[in-house]
Amino acid sequence: MAGDAGDRRIHRRGARVLLLRPGTSGPEMLMVRGHDPHDADRTFWFTPGGGLEPGETMRAAAVRELAEETGYVLEEDELVGPVWRRVALFDFKSRPYTQAEEIFVGRVADAERRSRTASEWTEIEQETIDELAWMSESDVRDAPIEVFPATLREPWGWLMEWDGETRDLGEVDE
Repeated sequence: MAGDAGDRRIHRRGARVLLLRPGTSGPEMLMVRGHDPHDADRTFWFTPGGGLEPGETMRAAAVRELAEETGYVLEEDELVGPVWRRVALFDFKSRPYTQAEEIFVGRVADAERRSRTASEWTEIEQETIDELAWMSESDVRDAPIEVFPATLREPWGWLMEWDGETRDLGEVDE
């Protein structure tokens, strides 16, 4: 119904981490496979991250979300970037979102790994996260389900030798 509170777009800021490790045939990135609880047939791979808490910086949100979702703990100064900025337009749980986000790179060699179980996830994480997996560039490129951000389907070479310039991906409809 037009004008219904459920139709209003949610505007928020968010931060994500591209967590990398060396792999046998090139770098691998930690990805999260999840689904939309209002559309269980819609599954997708995404990078760890999410919305900012009140008063939180992008870097603080990125390291908090990484730790919450994966158990990998980094310090804010161990993040590289932001390597990307974008405004993501997406639907989740039958609600439209606009999320202005920054995307950082982290290296697993710099991270402390803490055991994390699904029982420690937030309610929404328990409801939506299905799997964590280390994926190669070709795994991500050839994934048969959606990948967020979709730019990860492109070659990763520039991520390995980032020039210090944040790339603005603009507004993306995912």
